[in-house]
Amino acid sequence: MLVKVILIFLLAMVLVGMVGKLVFPSAIDRMKAKARLRSPVCKSCGRYVIGKSCDCGKKG
Repeated sequence: MLVKVILIFLLAMVLVGMVGKLVFPSAIDRMKAKARLRSPVCKSCGRYVIGKSCDCGKKG
């Protein structure tokens, strides 16, 4: 009985996700755009770049 309840819950969550993806496709695009707009990171040391160069002296 408990396995059936868990399975029905998981299937309902999949259905809600699929409907949400069809109804609000722009929300997924906004999440992808936010991921692209992350703060720049220095390629050599990994610190966040503030301005045009990093504290390590190399151009990030």
